[in-house]
Amino acid sequence: MAKKDKSDPNYKVIAENRRARFDYAIEDDIECGIVLTGSEVKSLRENSANVAESYAEVVDGELWLVNSYIAPYDRAMFSHLERRRRKLLVSKRELARLWNDTQRKGMTIVPLVMYFNHKGFVKLKIGIAKGKKNHDKRASEAKRDWGRQKQRLLRHGE
Repeated sequence: MAKKDKSDPNYKVIAENRRARFDYAIEDDIECGIVLTGSEVKSLRENSANVAESYAEVVDGELWLVNSYIAPYDRAMFSHLERRRRKLLVSKRELARLWNDTQRKGMTIVPLVMYFNHKGFVKLKIGIAKGKKNHDKRASEAKRDWGRQKQRLLRHGE
């Protein structure tokens, strides 16, 4: 689980997939490492990445992040590809569980947040998710609207 300590100078959110919680029902989340090149890390320090339209998949016993965007670093001698597949680092047990959930249960692995942890390493929080139907989205939106309205009534009722 990502520690959100505001006083820690190394903790910094790089990219967040805000749409994931609207489009998917997140069952569980896992923190995993990511294999990056030097120019990618330098680019992330400048806060230029996007994980909104990406996903993760298990291929040949390895977990890969597909279609994530990391902007090119201008001052790099050897630049990187912006949308290359990046390997994610998880334990064998978590990898087996992820494969089981995606292949047998028909779930999706969605990236939620990319951030620098307290040690300064790039981490990615991924969620095991099930896609929401349109009626599920409407129900969750109505529930959220009712919560807002309830808070408004409590504030103005006093």
